[in-house]
Amino acid sequence: MFALPKIPQKLSSPFGLLGDDAKLSFRTQPSGISKLADSPHISPDDPYWDQFTTLFDTPSDVFSLITPQDIRLALLQAPENVSTLVKVISSRLFTLVSDHTFPNVPNQSVVGSFMGSSSRNTTKEVLNCVRILSRIFPVIFELDTIDLELEIMWKREVDASASVREDNVAEAQFVIDDEDEDADSRPEPSTPSAKTKPPLAERLFNCIIDLLFCCGFTLPQKIQVDHYKINYVIWEHGVGSTTDPGTSQAIDINRAEVLRLLLVLLSRSIYLPPTSLLSVGAPCTAYLVQKTPRRHVLTLLCSLLNTAMNSAKPGFAIPYNHLVWKTEDTRATLVGLSLQVLCVVLDYQSNGSHDVEIGNGEKSPTAKTNAFRYFLAKLHRTADFDFIIDGLLGIFAQQLTAINLLLPGSRKPVPYLLETIVFFWKILELNKKFRAHLLQSDKSADVLAYLMCFSLDCKDKPRNHGLTRALSYMIQSLSGESGFANKLLLPVRIQIPPKWTVTGTTGDFMINAVYSVVATTSGQLNSLYPALIIALSNVAPYLKDLTVNSATRLVQLARAFSAPAFLLADEGHPRLLYFLLEIFNAIIQHHLAENPNVIYGILRSHQVFEDLGTFTLARGLREIRRIQLKTEQRRDDAEQKGKTKAPMEASAEKARLLESEGVELPSQSESMESLPRGRTARESHDTLPENIDSQNEEATPGSPPVQILASPAAENPVLSGPVNGMSEKARGKMRQRSMSGDITGSLERLAAAGVGRNGFVPTQEWVTSWQQGLPLDTIMLTIAELKPKIHRLQASVSKAKATTAALDFLRSANLIGVLEPAPSLNPRRFVWSDASLVWLSSLIWGEIYMRGISPLGIWNTTNVRLFHVKHTPSPPTRHVSEAMSTVVGGLGGLLGRGGGSPETGPNNRARGTR
Repeated sequence: MFALPKIPQKLSSPFGLLGDDAKLSFRTQPSGISKLADSPHISPDDPYWDQFTTLFDTPSDVFSLITPQDIRLALLQAPENVSTLVKVISSRLFTLVSDHTFPNVPNQSVVGSFMGSSSRNTTKEVLNCVRILSRIFPVIFELDTIDLELEIMWKREVDASASVREDNVAEAQFVIDDEDEDADSRPEPSTPSAKTKPPLAERLFNCIIDLLFCCGFTLPQKIQVDHYKINYVIWEHGVGSTTDPGTSQAIDINRAEVLRLLLVLLSRSIYLPPTSLLSVGAPCTAYLVQKTPRRHVLTLLCSLLNTAMNSAKPGFAIPYNHLVWKTEDTRATLVGLSLQVLCVVLDYQSNGSHDVEIGNGEKSPTAKTNAFRYFLAKLHRTADFDFIIDGLLGIFAQQLTAINLLLPGSRKPVPYLLETIVFFWKILELNKKFRAHLLQSDKSADVLAYLMCFSLDCKDKPRNHGLTRALSYMIQSLSGESGFANKLLLPVRIQIPPKWTVTGTTGDFMINAVYSVVATTSGQLNSLYPALIIALSNVAPYLKDLTVNSATRLVQLARAFSAPAFLLADEGHPRLLYFLLEIFNAIIQHHLAENPNVIYGILRSHQVFEDLGTFTLARGLREIRRIQLKTEQRRDDAEQKGKTKAPMEASAEKARLLESEGVELPSQSESMESLPRGRTARESHDTLPENIDSQNEEATPGSPPVQILASPAAENPVLSGPVNGMSEKARGKMRQRSMSGDITGSLERLAAAGVGRNGFVPTQEWVTSWQQGLPLDTIMLTIAELKPKIHRLQASVSKAKATTAALDFLRSANLIGVLEPAPSLNPRRFVWSDASLVWLSSLIWGEIYMRGISPLGIWNTTNVRLFHVKHTPSPPTRHVSEAMSTVVGGLGGLLGRGGGSPETGPNNRARGTR
């Protein structure tokens, strides 16, 4: 008999075909995930824990086979098992990182897999440890009490054999030179005694940082020196490094997975209510920014920064390639995570991490409060500044290209735009040398153009209103710098989408963009209007040669903000009018002759400013009531017109039939007498000459309006008599109102009911308090001095030359001796408050939360408290096979609609607290 070879009882699955059985058993068998809650007090040495490090192959396996409900159930029935799981997985992670077999490249041959090769894949085990911890910690953080968190992560354990960890690493590239001796005095992590070892959180952070700089795992194997695999080398060239160690897709994936765990550890903040964010803080984030060794901080900061800034590399992209190939962009994922970690650590100022006072009301970070903010503020090399600016502008250009394309949706938008803008805001705020370098460069005008384009793109998308708010605050911050304001005289150099293009300088584009945000959002972004109007007020003293279109927009804003319905609707609305009047004052006082279009617009709309000088509550309420009656009249006329429309159509049809049969038709006069009479004359104010604010898109940019300056006829606000041309129904309503009571009682009731959407009730005392403080003197003196001269000049020339003559005169106008000397410039800069700090933190974490929804759902179904989460129904799933039909449909839609791009967004929206 022939001896048969011994067949293994358990075959491994080639190509992973049989691996799904084990994963399915993990969900269904008692020895799987259910044991975590059903069997209390599982020993740390139990073989049960082995499957957590060997079973899973991808992050999706971990996040789909272990749900937050599983962890919650275990915390409810056997919380000690969750604690044991975290400690066991962390302990194995520490052991694996120090093991000489990690990282390894296991045998991937088909024969070896089929015969059940027993080679150990330590890289896979390390990744599974990282994934398991990323899954568990959000559920632990969401607990109302932090007892379990403190017990697991911050309790010191007795270990007599523990020794102080030594860093035997090779030298990295040069890093940021520190100009301040205070950096060397920053505290190092606490050294454990002979009987205790550091808390788990400290050891976990040290291990994570080692993993981020491990040769063969997150760094190329070729740079390893001897047997020291942990090498603190900056990932890419840029700040702090002139060399590029190189990377690969596998390295990028490993970096992303470790950064994801780091971000999860820092996410304790999203489970705090807004009122407690600054006072309570997050222990893990505080440790990272305050206790991490200086060298680790510098290497990590430069690695994340360079990875983000090197992301915008020029290259040709096939249109719609993101719809044909649905694979994950590993590079974009890594860049997004790098920017998110940067934003979180640079934003953290809670509970002991606040910047300290340095005099003159200014604050600055120190190495003891937040080392990442401190060292970012210490950057000083010109080459580093140019590298960062070029990287930021490259990302902005990519986003604007995705917006400004003929083929809708042919380029994928930048997924990390908000994180990029927040980082840009942080470095502008922290590093004064960087801010000065940017403002001295002509690129500052490009920066403003990009920011305004993004504001225009986001203003109509509610899910992006948080980004719009951040952009408005950034623009206000930049506008306070004189160097920035001077750059507004430069032409716009970037390729702005045609729908937003205007003639003139960058200042003209800024005015038109601000007007568009204010005028087209229907009050949805009214909380952003002050920042935008203040930004215009800050740069107004530097503006020159504003076009007709820009002057028109400013006057239109003045009319809108001075309307009684707007002024009396909210307590803060007069403040907007105050800032807008400052814009006109600054233009008059500093560059009157260089802005004839603006001065001419003021003179043509002089009645608007004169009415503000005599504004009272009763007058404003009468105007509101007059507009209400006029609206009702138009509605009644429309109803009456609708009733007579059908008989008129029938009469016309009858006339055509009679005409075709040769029947004689009645005369036109007889036909008109048979129709009901409508309004035959307009009100006096509707027949006035057209003012400058009506010349918007129809006016040719750069050409003056050909209209004679004239004083508008006084409007009669008295409502005791009917209006000419009013319908019989409206006349009846007016008689009823007159009989019900006098006009004074009606106005009092109108004021008591509130004229705004929020029910604000204005009083005459309140009106007097702000009306007397309006800065109208400069404008009124200008009108009194120039208006009679313009009237005499226009009367002496023909109507066709009247406007040209007036503008020529204003170019040489001089009000020296009439106006007081211009006051010193005092721009209003954006000032951080506790509320704004909480708002920005909620904005950052809200974006991180939304980005974590797909594909893993890291924080899904957890009790987030920092912001509110609104879930919307998921759209139908699209398959790759539909890509070509999508492209064809997009082209057809473009030809049919004449342009435009589809709007897409996440299914879950995270709204930051205000």
